Amino acid sequence: MPHTPPLAGGITGPDALRPLLALVLDALGEGAVARGGPVSAGGPDAVAARVRQAVGEVLPEHGDGAAHALRTLVRAVAHGAADPADPLCAAHLHTPPLALAVAADLAASALNPSMDSWDQAPAASELETRVTRVLAREVYPRGTAPDALVTTGGTESNQLALLLARERHGMVRTVCGDTAHHSVRRAAWLLGLPEPVTAPVHDPAALDATLATLAAHHGPPLLVVATAGTTDTGRIDPLSAIAGAADRHGAELHIDASYGGPLLFSADRRHLLAGLERAHSVTLDLHKLGWQPVAAGLLAVPDAGRLAPLGHTAEYLNAEDDTDAGLPDLLGRSLRTTRRPDILKIAVTLRALGRAGLGALVDRTCAAAHDLADLVEKNPRLELYERPTLSTVLFRPADASDEETAQIRRTLLTEGRAVLGRARADGRIWLKATLLNPHTTLEALEALTRLVEGSTPR
Repeated sequence: MPHTPPLAGGITGPDALRPLLALVLDALGEGAVARGGPVSAGGPDAVAARVRQAVGEVLPEHGDGAAHALRTLVRAVAHGAADPADPLCAAHLHTPPLALAVAADLAASALNPSMDSWDQAPAASELETRVTRVLAREVYPRGTAPDALVTTGGTESNQLALLLARERHGMVRTVCGDTAHHSVRRAAWLLGLPEPVTAPVHDPAALDATLATLAAHHGPPLLVVATAGTTDTGRIDPLSAIAGAADRHGAELHIDASYGGPLLFSADRRHLLAGLERAHSVTLDLHKLGWQPVAAGLLAVPDAGRLAPLGHTAEYLNAEDDTDAGLPDLLGRSLRTTRRPDILKIAVTLRALGRAGLGALVDRTCAAAHDLADLVEKNPRLELYERPTLSTVLFRPADASDEETAQIRRTLLTEGRAVLGRARADGRIWLKATLLNPHTTLEALEALTRLVEGSTPR
């Protein structure tokens, strides 16, 4: 009779996990050494070949055993990873998670609560209730009963925001800037809403005129979407002015603060989010400037009553008599049914670091972006797009064409020397460094500028 593998939970679970975790940690280390930098060299073909070799037969008749499978595949994925813990891996809003958050996530995986009914997640559901209310109060310090939902990230949060606006007002028309996250337009499409109207949200007077025209010709309801931390540049829209324009025209306001939201933890930078509390809903992502493993998204609202449209009953999960008897109803906390207790890693991080600790990480990371901007400005062979608002820096070789700039990025990526993003701003292509590693040093930033400079055609 074949051996039955041990389980991760229960009294014997920790003993079963302990030797496996040692194998995983060894494989992660071996993979990082083999990678030797921010990303493995060779490009897609080389990575694919190594993965094919490691995987071998995906579903063999008889397995290789836990030790061989874990070591081989974890090592292969680590070898072929783009590692955001390397300071030269800075292309995207792709954070290096804190070790303590990863450890908490292991506990969540081992216990495996499913956050769709109380009898599957008694403690985790209570933890989620307490933590989400506290985080919502950070956004809405004067809200009547602020609350937040846990989501998979900005895309889901933005979709929920548009859904809630639609359920309150009917066929709402969305108004957003041209730098709004692509998920806003996608959410309108998924929800059967009109194509969002692009408006100059950075110019309050122009936005006011746009809203006046829309209100006159199409009538309410309108939903304005502002951004606190754009994906390409990290800019923060003028939130207070946008809120004022929305108020004058009877429009609702959603703020996508997926990137910039954690400035709330920083005493020195919180003022950049002035006006955030005037929104009817706010998106936050703690798997960006919160250093959580994916996923750790939130949608905050000033009053829990705004979440009522999400209420739903399924007899086997939240029968009315169970709810009346006092069992908490979780189905209205998400459009998903089965979902992980992502709140655990967030709660551990908040408790371990506190507001001051998280704020220090935010400040250190943003300061690194200013250091990089300084290096670029002082280098006559490089050009800076603008001073950073958050931790994103756009720059490019001063005399390179768009084609050459794009090629520099691909060359550094393929050679495994640096992972930079790209952005189009003012009609030109820029290299994008999105700094999210609080351990990034000035020496690493100097190395990054040298790599770009050394790859520039002479």
